[in-house]
Amino acid sequence: MRRKLFVKTRERVTAEVEKAIIESNYFLDLSAELLQSKPHMLRTLRMACCPPIAVDRLVGLAYVGRNLVKNLENGRSPPLMKPDRLMSQMEAIVRVLRKLLDPDLFVWLPRGKKPTKSEVFRASTIVADRLTGADANPIIRNEQEKRQLSAIRAYLAKRGYREKRHPPGTPLGSMEPGTFTFHYGVATGLAEHKVTVSVDAMIQPHKLRSNGLPILVEAKSAGDFTNTNKRRKEEAKKISRLKDTLGKNVCYVVFLCGYFDAGYLGYEAQDGIDWVWEHRIDDFEQLGI
Repeated sequence: MRRKLFVKTRERVTAEVEKAIIESNYFLDLSAELLQSKPHMLRTLRMACCPPIAVDRLVGLAYVGRNLVKNLENGRSPPLMKPDRLMSQMEAIVRVLRKLLDPDLFVWLPRGKKPTKSEVFRASTIVADRLTGADANPIIRNEQEKRQLSAIRAYLAKRGYREKRHPPGTPLGSMEPGTFTFHYGVATGLAEHKVTVSVDAMIQPHKLRSNGLPILVEAKSAGDFTNTNKRRKEEAKKISRLKDTLGKNVCYVVFLCGYFDAGYLGYEAQDGIDWVWEHRIDDFEQLGI
C-alpha cells in the first residue's frame, strides 16, 4: 500500500513540477508578477533550491511575513495585504529563490537558454522526489488509520459490540453499554474556554467501568522512530485535558502500528497512557472489552 501511494503521489507531483518549470520559462523569467499570478509554484521553487528550504527558513531569509508564504503555498495572495507591500515582499522572496536555485539541477540557467527535454525531465524528477515525501506521508497515515479502525471494528463485532453514534455534547457516562463509535469530539475545559479533544474510537464495555466512562482510543502508526519522538507530545496534551475534565481514572489508550521504541512507550506510561499493539489486538481484553 505504501509503495502504491508513493508512486501515485510522485506521478502527480512530477507533473506539477514540470508545469511550474514551463510556466516560468524554465525558471529564466522568475518575477514577483509571475509568483503573484501563479502562487502555487512557490512550494516547487522552495524544493528547487540548494539546499531545499522550509517555509520558516524562506520567511527568515526574505524577511517576509509567514502568513504571506503560507497563503501563497495554498494558491492565493493575502486578501488584506496592501498591493505595494505585497509586491515588495514578493520581490524579496524571488530574490532569495534566484540566489538559491540548485545549479546542479538547473544546468541551463548559467547558459541563459532553454534546456533540453532530458534536462527538464531530470530536474523535475529530483524536485518531485523532494516534494513527494511531504505529500505522501499524510496520505499514508490516513490509510493506516482507516485500516486500524477497521481492525478495531472487526474485533469488537466478534464480541457482540454495536457501532452506534453517541450524541455530541451528552455526558460520556450515558453511552450505551456494548457500543462503540469512531471520530468523536470530547469537550474539555471550562465553559468559557472549551477545547474539543478528538479521539479515534470510543468504546463502552458491556460491563461498565467503575467511573462509567467509555474507553478512549487513539490510532497511531509510524514509519520510523524519529517520527514518534516528534508526535508523542500530542497524546500528553490530550490526556492532560481529558483528566482535568473527566477525572484521573479516564482510560485513554493508543493503538499502535509500526515503529514505537521504549523511549516513546516510557513517556506514554509516565503520562498515564496505556497502549495496545495492532498485532496483539486481543490485549484489549485486559481493559475489560
